[in-house]
Amino acid sequence: MKILASAELPQENQVHLNKIFPDDDFIFCNNMEEAEDYLADVEVLITYGTDLTEAVIQKAFKLKWIMVIAAGVDQLPFEELNKRGILVTSAKGIHKAPMSEYVFFVLMLVYRKGKVLIENEKNRVWTRDIHMEEITNKTMLIAGTGILGREIAKIAKAFQMRTIGVSRSGRQVEYFDTNITFKEMDTYLHEADFVVSILPSTPETKGFFQYKHFELMPKHAVFVNIGRGDAVSGEDVLKAIHEEEISHAVLDVFEQEPLPENHPFWEEKNITVTTHLSGVSPHYFDRALDIFSENLKKYKSKNNDMINIVDVKQGY
Repeated sequence: MKILASAELPQENQVHLNKIFPDDDFIFCNNMEEAEDYLADVEVLITYGTDLTEAVIQKAFKLKWIMVIAAGVDQLPFEELNKRGILVTSAKGIHKAPMSEYVFFVLMLVYRKGKVLIENEKNRVWTRDIHMEEITNKTMLIAGTGILGREIAKIAKAFQMRTIGVSRSGRQVEYFDTNITFKEMDTYLHEADFVVSILPSTPETKGFFQYKHFELMPKHAVFVNIGRGDAVSGEDVLKAIHEEEISHAVLDVFEQEPLPENHPFWEEKNITVTTHLSGVSPHYFDRALDIFSENLKKYKSKNNDMINIVDVKQGY
């Protein structure tokens, strides 16, 4: 079986794949430009997903399965994939450790006044006149109750938090005290000290959080977005901060990336900006390719119970 990687993979991962699948023909490229010469003959493609277009899919005459070694798949050419009946799987779940750590890191950064402490150290200022707070015993509302949402809720329990999960179905999910639907969220926002968005980018979630939602949150609430930037309007976040509807916003994703240097977010003391890195981890490739390896074994044995199958009709 010919397997093409348009995603640049570390040498040790290439060696490992060749070792555990010696009967398969792996072609490792650094980008899609290099990979295009091999597209016509491959059955399986490993990609980040961002390099896939309708034109690329049309060149891959024998392609049956695409493994996206990323959690997000919103940029895929779903219409073409659906028309061709191509199987798509993702690396959903590989970010649960770094991204859940990130959430609690930034919440403690805000509540324990991390920026102030660092600035005081830099300027050699000795003072204990800093108003710190605790994240323990607070209420956290998490929009998105999948693998990452459950991990965040699980860790929240170590801080004795009450957890509210928001999803389309509102079905009961482990580690959440309360599970509600998207439509029910408005009636719970006033209870949330922390609101965390891990929503993917779909037609249903674009512009999901609106200014009215910030108005419903407590004045001391902290809003964290690590899902997709288009889940909320930057103008609405900025207005919510200026009008003191919430106390702080932590944003790792944005409607436009990179965030322009002249964007007002950079100047706001009550907005913390990080550069779409909440999922960064030295274990990224190992975890993603473990999922691929497990799926390849199932694919070769015609086992339909593969991990993280993407619904190309729904777009996630």
